[in-house]
Amino acid sequence: MSIRHGLLALLEHGPRYGSQLRSEFESRTGATWPLNVGQVYTTLNRLERDGMVAQSGEDEAGHALYVITDAGRSELRSWFETPVDRSSPPRDELAIKLAMAVGAPGVDIRAVIQSQRHHTVNAMQDYTRLKAQALAAIESGGSQERDDVAWLLVLEQLIFQTEAEARWLDHCEVRLIRLSAAGAAGRETGTAGTGTGAAVPDPPATQAHTAAAGRRTTGAD
Repeated sequence: MSIRHGLLALLEHGPRYGSQLRSEFESRTGATWPLNVGQVYTTLNRLERDGMVAQSGEDEAGHALYVITDAGRSELRSWFETPVDRSSPPRDELAIKLAMAVGAPGVDIRAVIQSQRHHTVNAMQDYTRLKAQALAAIESGGSQERDDVAWLLVLEQLIFQTEAEARWLDHCEVRLIRLSAAGAAGRETGTAGTGTGAAVPDPPATQAHTAAAGRRTTGAD
């Protein structure tokens, strides 16, 4: 998350002070990524050092106001025009957890998957409810419509992410079941097994679980 670019985008609308920037940032994003005032002022100090913002007096309450400079506008334009780099994806705790759970002594990886799926589906339902509220606010034409639209876009991205995560968890469970079945068949016939070198769960008692996992749906409107 680029806090510096978010602050530059807000400053392009006019002079702001630190806590005002924090409030507007959180309003735009629905406080999905909350900031503290210390983060804001640390970032402002760095932006000022880099010549992208400058202090411009105080407001009536004595708050130091910051304005964006031409260098800051150039940096902001470049940020908007440049795709977000996906060549070095951020670490994903869930992917790391499942990777480490494979073959871990005493860990039922399918139980880990099922627990996470339950949490993911609940989160998706919460996001969907918030999306309905954001749409209602936009339709009412309130004074905060710009922030409501911004929050709606963030919510829809979160919904798509949780939908994808739920599908991936279903895929992981089916993959493990198939690998386990293949490994069991290999042991019975004396062949090489799964070829993964990783321990996987024992196969289920019947094939019903496989079919159910494959049919499970978690989409949101």
